[in-house]
Amino acid sequence: MTYTPPSQTTPSDVDVLIVGAGISGIGMASHLRAHRPGTSFAILEGRDSLGGTWDLFRYPGIRSDSDMPTFGFGFKPWAHRKSIADGHLILDYLRQTVTDHGLAPHMRFGHRVVSAEFSSAKGRWTVMAQQPGSRKKVRFTARFLFLGTGMYDHDAGFTPRFAGVEDFAGTVIHPQHWPEDLDYTGKRVVVIGSGATAVTLVPSMARTAGHVTMLQRSPSYVFSVPAHDAVAHALRRLLGRERAHRIIRRKNIMVTRGVYKACRRMPKLMRRLLIANVRRQLPRHFDVGTHFTPYYAPWDQRLCVVPDGDLFKAISAGRASVVTDHIDRFTGTGIRLTSGQELTADVVVTATGLTMSPFGKIRLSVDGRETRPSDTVAYKAMMLSGVPNLVFALGYTNLSWTLKVDLVCEHFCRLLDHMDAHGYGTVEAVLDDPAVERVPYLDLSSNYVLRGIGQFPRAGTSGPWTVEMAYEKDVERLRKGPVEDSVLRFTAGGPVLSEPRPEVAR
Repeated sequence: MTYTPPSQTTPSDVDVLIVGAGISGIGMASHLRAHRPGTSFAILEGRDSLGGTWDLFRYPGIRSDSDMPTFGFGFKPWAHRKSIADGHLILDYLRQTVTDHGLAPHMRFGHRVVSAEFSSAKGRWTVMAQQPGSRKKVRFTARFLFLGTGMYDHDAGFTPRFAGVEDFAGTVIHPQHWPEDLDYTGKRVVVIGSGATAVTLVPSMARTAGHVTMLQRSPSYVFSVPAHDAVAHALRRLLGRERAHRIIRRKNIMVTRGVYKACRRMPKLMRRLLIANVRRQLPRHFDVGTHFTPYYAPWDQRLCVVPDGDLFKAISAGRASVVTDHIDRFTGTGIRLTSGQELTADVVVTATGLTMSPFGKIRLSVDGRETRPSDTVAYKAMMLSGVPNLVFALGYTNLSWTLKVDLVCEHFCRLLDHMDAHGYGTVEAVLDDPAVERVPYLDLSSNYVLRGIGQFPRAGTSGPWTVEMAYEKDVERLRKGPVEDSVLRFTAGGPVLSEPRPEVAR
């Protein structure tokens, strides 16, 4: 299903301009339709279709690495039996959400936002977007800007420089740029990497490839979970989809948070349990100590989820293998390792990571002064210090991304209600407390984070400036906590975004 609404039906001046038609942008638009029906909005998407990550990535086996009852929206129950779902099922879910909420007429595809400038005098954003193959820019204006652009650069993944790669006679590809016509049937494949993408690719490709080798510099924690949640299925049959949805979400949040907290509080015990779980699923002779025993503590980096232990089944069946070593150079027929071993390959997949990029590389400015994200501090992990009328959504790294997106969208709607009720035109978070220290937005040791987090907003060490990767704390802060805050500066003037609802006026 492809949405191509006529562009002239989408206004160029709106109350809220949403950038990105992925899971965050679709979530925000759905919240506005449900809770702010009088608020005008438009969604700008640089690609030619909706879905964001789930439309961009086409590599074999692409799937969620979070359970879908929590990765899906709180307002739309996940109905499929699969709890760890294939990418095409997630894309269908997003498309159905767009249909359910009538969002298609609000979307403009092929509009990549390149700059956004806020004018304090006008209380509005001026946003410039560029269409593919054209130098001409399209202008939009809005009172609020919502950035649902995700964390990663959609143009290019990360591939290190490999000596001799030009000598290799086979095919080298990055998962982010998977060719539609690639046929690896019966071929020897080497997947470089040990993260979530690699552990997804290996068992999927091993079904038809001659053999697949996962080549890693160092191992990651790999955690097997059921692809189908039997408890969730039973609850749906017993209670119905809507009632069961609330219970399943609470259950899954508690389990995931429990595992995370146990890893942080009892790292040695959890390390033993995680590795024992791997050992149980592999042949007795397999060298788990070398290939599946990381040097770091659990959750210093994300755990890699494998549904139904599919990676371990592929290894046990002899269709896949793991090599832990360093690359010396590519050769004409494969890869030579520093140990002297050579891996023969027809296809090499560089699952070597993504490139982090804040806010879709949009150039932000306020009153003619450029604002770099790294110079700002995140307020409640949803606004930027010194930047009026801007909200962003960056999800959790230790829990389903969408849980945080839902909370941010809820709080944004409450913020708009508050501004309507009091006649405010602008709101800005101001950090003027010298006691608040600045720290990285994410506290993970993964290489992709270490490479890119310096470009992102900073977090603070206290108050509303902290970035909490804790759902229960964000529920208190974003869903239950007050909108008004001593660090928020509201300015009167300008039209309200919609007529205040009776309960807000009261």
